[in-house]
Amino acid sequence: MRITPLEELEKRPRRVAVGSFDGVHLGHREVIRGADTVLTFDPHPMSVTAPDKAPALLTTLERKAELVESLGVDELVVVRFDQDFAQRSADQFVDEVLVDALNASQVRVGSNFAFGHSAEGKVTRLLEDARFETTVVPLFDLDGDTVSSSRIRGLIRAGEVAEAARLLGAPFVFEGVVEDGEKRGRELGYPTANLSPSAPLCTPGQAVYAGSASLPDGRRFRAAINVGLRPMFKSGLGELIEAYLLDFDGSLYGQRISVEFVARLRGEERFDDVEALIEQMASDVEATRQLVAL
Repeated sequence: MRITPLEELEKRPRRVAVGSFDGVHLGHREVIRGADTVLTFDPHPMSVTAPDKAPALLTTLERKAELVESLGVDELVVVRFDQDFAQRSADQFVDEVLVDALNASQVRVGSNFAFGHSAEGKVTRLLEDARFETTVVPLFDLDGDTVSSSRIRGLIRAGEVAEAARLLGAPFVFEGVVEDGEKRGRELGYPTANLSPSAPLCTPGQAVYAGSASLPDGRRFRAAINVGLRPMFKSGLGELIEAYLLDFDGSLYGQRISVEFVARLRGEERFDDVEALIEQMASDVEATRQLVAL
């Protein structure tokens, strides 16, 4: 799939789905269905227009591209969203982006889509434009509740990653660079790849999870993952995402990896002694082996 900055587009007719699509969840997939091109924004518009209210993101741009590609889309067009772009009127967005740049023959948006300066443009503006056909997709309900990025963020922060994955249509993935740590896991027989929670990505609630880790070379391993503060030990590192990769031997320092959260195993807890902790870690690893398919 091509990832194309808006200013580098080739002229051709396009069936375009437009939106932020953070998470590419089940509702977003209904909007994208039938499009050959997805138009999205980077960074998230609210990080520019209302930074204090900007949401923690469910997907990096790279992860979003992977998910969009899995839906059979040919091209992801990325608008670099800055103060200058935020000042464009709704008419400018339609004329300059949808018509002139994208040459859109069809436009697909969600029913709550708004565009232009101060979100002045509503879907009625698109429906009234005869230069392209507009499809407005209703909000997507699952089991009587609307699927939304904000709802999924709440589930992830609560540690309910399996339910979040159901609404996303794929497991939640956190991406980051492996950092040097205190090597506490190595001392216990379970060396971990350590990632620091960092804005703007959403971080799962403090708990122990079963999941997997994908490496830059394409290899994938089951992973028992701890998110938290390691209450058994004094540490100045703060909250960490620590992934123990099952059946992996090697160093990952400085490499960017993706950690996929499949199921919450238990809350983070303090044990009576180190031996009890090691016994529980062995149990967590076995549970991960049973729960996670590669």
